[in-house]
Amino acid sequence: MNKFIQGVISVLAMIVLTAGLSGCTKEGPVEKAGKKIDQTVEKAGEHIEKAGEKVQDVAKGIKK
Repeated sequence: MNKFIQGVISVLAMIVLTAGLSGCTKEGPVEKAGKKIDQTVEKAGEHIEKAGEKVQDVAKGIKK
């Protein structure tokens, strides 16, 4: 039983190491485009949030 558990742990460790090493490949054009899209969406979200804050400020001013 003890050797079985050691074998399972060894196999799992090898799978984790293999998966980790396969993730270290060079970034391709799809990954680069995806990162640019993510950055653009994040910037757009920040601008929308700022605009929403300005609308709230204006609405507070109108209520007074």
